[in-house]
Amino acid sequence: MRAMAFEYIDVFYNRQRLHSTLGYRSPVEFMQQWEARQRRDQTVA
Repeated sequence: MRAMAFEYIDVFYNRQRLHSTLGYRSPVEFMQQWEARQRRDQTVA
């Protein structure tokens, strides 16, 4: 049961929920936008 709870919290909940420190985006969404900005900045430079 502990492993199932940990998996839910760590794998699903923390990756999907909105974080105020990330501008109310999920960590996955934040990283996707960050990576896109990095690629865009590399092509400009």
